Amino acid sequence: MWTLPNILTLSRILGVPLLVACLWWPGWPVGYAMGFALYTLIAVTDYLDGYLARAQGTVSKLGVFLDPIADKIMVAAVILMLVATRDIGGWHVIAAIIILVREIMVSGLREFLGGLQVSVPVSQLAKWKTTLQLLALGSLILAGALPAWPWVHSVGLLALWGAAGLTLVTGWDYLRVGLKHMD
Repeated sequence: MWTLPNILTLSRILGVPLLVACLWWPGWPVGYAMGFALYTLIAVTDYLDGYLARAQGTVSKLGVFLDPIADKIMVAAVILMLVATRDIGGWHVIAAIIILVREIMVSGLREFLGGLQVSVPVSQLAKWKTTLQLLALGSLILAGALPAWPWVHSVGLLALWGAAGLTLVTGWDYLRVGLKHMD
């Protein structure tokens, strides 16, 4: 249970409150810079925990359970903070809502299908969605650390809409699979 991959996954969850604290004060570039560093570390450990678990043959039920939860906790917390600080504002909030709704829907769908012992593997397109989503949120955090470079914020918003588009496609793919198993 206390394998390095599982410890890394738990550290991601425990790092989220620190990340939120760094983003708490809009207009504080140092906090955003610390938040970006922490966000990057959390994102790297997301890749590393899965890689190590497979490489070491230590894939565990706890890790399989916690890994997607850790991802969703971080994404939801960062989106909520960036909306609260107005780093994501106006019509761009719609893209953020699309991402949050899909995350909740897919979690519920996986729980439902798990009770039926139906596995829904992560598609390659969903991995691209996650990558674009991480890039978008990272760019938006970095933009708070670099207020003199407004193009970083624009890149983040563009990537956010790209992630929202892939979110709709992959969410629909998962829903189609799930509908086949519903009465």
